[in-house]
Amino acid sequence: MMPTTEEAQLRLAGIPNVTVSHGAPLSGYTRFGIGGPADLFAETASPEAFAAALTAARDARIPVTVIGGGTNLIVSDEGFRGLVLRFNAAGIRAHGSLVTADSGAVLQDLVDFANHRGLAGLETLAGIPGWTGAAVYGNAGAYGHSIGERVAGVRFFDGERIRVFDRSQCEFHYRESVFKRHKDWVIFSADLALTPGDAAALAAASADILRVRNAKFPPTMKCAGSIFKNFLLRDLPPDVAAQVPAEVVREGKVPAAWFLEQVGAKGARRGDIQVADYHANLIYNDGAGTARDLRGLIADLKQRVRARFGIDVEEEVQYVG
Repeated sequence: MMPTTEEAQLRLAGIPNVTVSHGAPLSGYTRFGIGGPADLFAETASPEAFAAALTAARDARIPVTVIGGGTNLIVSDEGFRGLVLRFNAAGIRAHGSLVTADSGAVLQDLVDFANHRGLAGLETLAGIPGWTGAAVYGNAGAYGHSIGERVAGVRFFDGERIRVFDRSQCEFHYRESVFKRHKDWVIFSADLALTPGDAAALAAASADILRVRNAKFPPTMKCAGSIFKNFLLRDLPPDVAAQVPAEVVREGKVPAAWFLEQVGAKGARRGDIQVADYHANLIYNDGAGTARDLRGLIADLKQRVRARFGIDVEEEVQYVG
């Protein structure tokens, strides 16, 4: 007989250093402010406890999904039938020019930590929302640089044991990593190899970037930042690439926003879900938006671009439930 949620909750509650709750509204764990309740929600700052909790849930044969800071998540209005598990360790430590950050460390805190110590290499990541683990998972970046450039090693759980990969094993590419292809792997921490720099200059560079980003994506806005990935110009079909104005291309990339603008995305709306009238790749919850409307608007924009250009815009967001 399949164990009940109550039985699974008892199993999880017996694991030291794990907190468990029943029916937690997932809207409180996403930047969109959207999402129904989870049957069970558990979190821990201990890698060993996390591995034990995940194993217990699998032994109980209940569905499991792992989340981080929730910046890039679209959670179903019905929530999640099973266990939502979160690793929330947030420590940041320096060993000379090598910085170790736990997955739950806010990325901006990591940038500030490095800048303050005169360690260069992360300053262009200022203002990117979310946690460090998710940044490594998706090889987050901005202004021509990505976090994967600085990763020296990643500690993670592969479902059976805790392992460590070096940078080459992480297989970083534009907004991609080996972890994104193995969604059952869970990152615990990352070692980042930085270089000496001037603390004041690094802080000033990040502050300039943060001002620009906050004007575009206000911290109080219920959004995930950009919804769709940008394109590499070299990967576009030749007839599509020929339509892109040269001034739009930056560092070999074509903003997804350019394609969205051509199909009238700015200002599009479905319920309380709105595309910004100043940025075609920014979708936000303007009040009491729903996941149904959010997914519907995303699907509509994808269809418009496909019909006009014959290409697919790909979401950066992840779906739960």
